[in-house]
Amino acid sequence: MQKDPAPPRAWHEIVLDVLKANDIRLVPYVPDNVLKPLINAIHADPFFTTFTTAREEEAIGIVSGAWMAGRRGIVLMQTSGFATLANVLASLPCAFQIPALMMVSERGTLGEFNIGQAMVWRTMRPVLESLGMEHHVVSRLDECEFLCDRTIKQALMTQQPAALILSPLLTGGKIVTPKA
Repeated sequence: MQKDPAPPRAWHEIVLDVLKANDIRLVPYVPDNVLKPLINAIHADPFFTTFTTAREEEAIGIVSGAWMAGRRGIVLMQTSGFATLANVLASLPCAFQIPALMMVSERGTLGEFNIGQAMVWRTMRPVLESLGMEHHVVSRLDECEFLCDRTIKQALMTQQPAALILSPLLTGGKIVTPKA
């Protein structure tokens, strides 16, 4: 009699394992409903040091300072928070070769209800490209581990910042039912 195969791991379980495998212990974040399963899992695991920050710029500064002190970290945020980061990214991690890692829950697409999110979504990739920052969109569960692991490894080896963008195709996004 064959055993039933184990159910597939959820995206946030995969990300948690990849962070551990790459010794990413520091996780400052700005609260986000889409990232809530990952944030809850990180808080529940004593491997990580995690806390909220007031703004995304603050979290990038914390992760950059931690790198200079020999500690690895990643910032969790949503697309709208990315809109505030061009100056801090250009003047700190890009300028000083700090592998500041970001995980961004992608909002502004696929049924988005908030026009502000949609407007920022249109600018995120062009800003990343203009800064010369490595970035990858994770859309499917079967590519999640590979893209997260390889992006982190490349950032650490090249000492360059990088972003992982979590598509609503992976996370389910934030859903609000339109009013009639």
